[in-house]
Amino acid sequence: MVSGETTWSVEQAVAYGGQVLSGERLRLRGLREDDLPDLVRWWQDPELGVLQKGSVSPPSEAAARELFTRWSANQDGGAGFSIETLPTDDQPPTLVGHLSLSDVRPRTRSATFAIGLGPAHLGRGYGSEATRLAVRYGFWEMNLHRIQLVAFAFNQRAVAAYRSAGFREEGRRRDALFHDGRYHDEVLMSVLSTD
Repeated sequence: MVSGETTWSVEQAVAYGGQVLSGERLRLRGLREDDLPDLVRWWQDPELGVLQKGSVSPPSEAAARELFTRWSANQDGGAGFSIETLPTDDQPPTLVGHLSLSDVRPRTRSATFAIGLGPAHLGRGYGSEATRLAVRYGFWEMNLHRIQLVAFAFNQRAVAAYRSAGFREEGRRRDALFHDGRYHDEVLMSVLSTD
């Protein structure tokens, strides 16, 4: 046995594999073709766009499909997942959104987190749980040290979800976003593996 190596049983490996992408109510899984119509529709919705991408201008369907496919390719060190509810005796799994860890920088072991949820799934705590799953995956599987994000200051629900998942505010970009005839701040947040 190599110094520092621990014995890991098959049972422990299987248990780890089962828990790293699953939470109490949600699980992360690979993108499926049948996810794309909902994800694209949500991404094109101006009411959600103002919260998720800082723009009410909807992208074309082709551009939105390409974005989700690229974010979910799990190549170049990044990771992207569809978010779905865990099945119950009464309900099959339901797609609730998508998240990604992108812009991976190997030297600093950092990545940028982004998440988007469908309108019917907001305000249920899904954002907090999915963010915790992404952080766990980033630290446990990708060996990241730092995960960062940018939130819009007016999206207080998202900022609260990120805080509950361990993110801390690092600063703000003042008046970095323009909507409804006025400027808004962007909130810079991060979580470290040592937090």
